Amino acid sequence: MIFGAIEAGGTKFVCAVSDENLQILERSSIPTTTPQETMEHVFAFFKKYEVDAIGIGSFGPIDVNPKSETYGYITKTPKLAWQDYPFLAEMKKHFDVPYGWTTDVNAAAYGEIRKGAAFGNSSCIYITVGTGIGAGIVIDNKVIHGFGHPEAGHLLVRRHSEDSYEGNCPFHHDCLEGMAAGPAIENRFGEKAQNLGETHQAWEIEAFYLAQALVNYTLTVSPDKIIFGGGVMKQKQLYPLIYKEFDKLMNNYIVTPPLENYIVPCDLGDNAGITGCLLLAMDALEEDLKQK
Repeated sequence: MIFGAIEAGGTKFVCAVSDENLQILERSSIPTTTPQETMEHVFAFFKKYEVDAIGIGSFGPIDVNPKSETYGYITKTPKLAWQDYPFLAEMKKHFDVPYGWTTDVNAAAYGEIRKGAAFGNSSCIYITVGTGIGAGIVIDNKVIHGFGHPEAGHLLVRRHSEDSYEGNCPFHHDCLEGMAAGPAIENRFGEKAQNLGETHQAWEIEAFYLAQALVNYTLTVSPDKIIFGGGVMKQKQLYPLIYKEFDKLMNNYIVTPPLENYIVPCDLGDNAGITGCLLLAMDALEEDLKQK
């Protein structure tokens, strides 16, 4: 059997096909430009194969409610050319196969629980901290959807006492993404995150905001693992600062696993999303066969 995967990001689409053992047969990176231009390359990639199912993890917001008239759409994304794009419907015009459909961060969370840092557990939260902040949630080995999908990167946070930055989220200004994503660090300090020294004040402020989010996630979801991905989290000095701030904020209210084992970097790195999409494709085919 051959399974397809699309990790649809704001900068690039990663397409892949694999066998049932997740052995990648081919992988391609396509720039995210306009739907017409990008999707032409996506269709051409998959037409070379007889795929049995396709898993899609897309940038959002997206509509994940099967009862909705716009199910399968990318909705009010800041990427104006992609607003209200019927992603799933367009794919089905070309490939009449079962589909897995979720957000890019949900796909990454699913990859990490099945094959990565949360393997052996039944729940995890995956947070990517880069150009934006997104979070995917898996509970009882299932990706979480309700009427919509988690937007846990936009939690409201308390302001650091030494931080006067107003925040750059166009919707909420000083939410988590507005205060702690890569552009917020750059705008606040006039340097890209990777150019700041390990002892720079930026990391204490960054840890302050991220730890607040992790406390909120812990108190509401109580996951077995919290996993970080994204470019900002390649700064290893952040982790001990986050542990310290997390302990301070939690203040012994609940007992968590040891933080070094609870709040961890991703294992799959840049492959988390595409792995999760392939696994969702396999699940979609299995579910389809059950219904026949």
